[in-house]
Amino acid sequence: MRFKGFVLNVSFLWVEAMALFPFVLVKRKKPGTVLINHECIHLRQQLEMGLILFYIWYLAEYLIRLIRYRRHYLAYLHISFEQEAYRNEANSEYLRSRKFWSFLKYV
Repeated sequence: MRFKGFVLNVSFLWVEAMALFPFVLVKRKKPGTVLINHECIHLRQQLEMGLILFYIWYLAEYLIRLIRYRRHYLAYLHISFEQEAYRNEANSEYLRSRKFWSFLKYV
């Protein structure tokens, strides 16, 4: 059995979902499996990097992308962690075969 984190409903969340190891915070009471899988990919990223390094890297990459694309949403979509999660969120078996630090393919 694989760890999927603890899913917590947070109705005032400003996004649909957010991974903050070991929790997946969700806005809706019944989130879809694709959304949960996306966030579980982030949990794995956080686990292998450590929370502090993960968020420093995430923020640095976001700021670099924001300078390049000049739009929040485009900057967000081009963060390597998000690219990995979006490209594999529909594959429920992805985390079983995912290699260590796979997000580096998307940098």
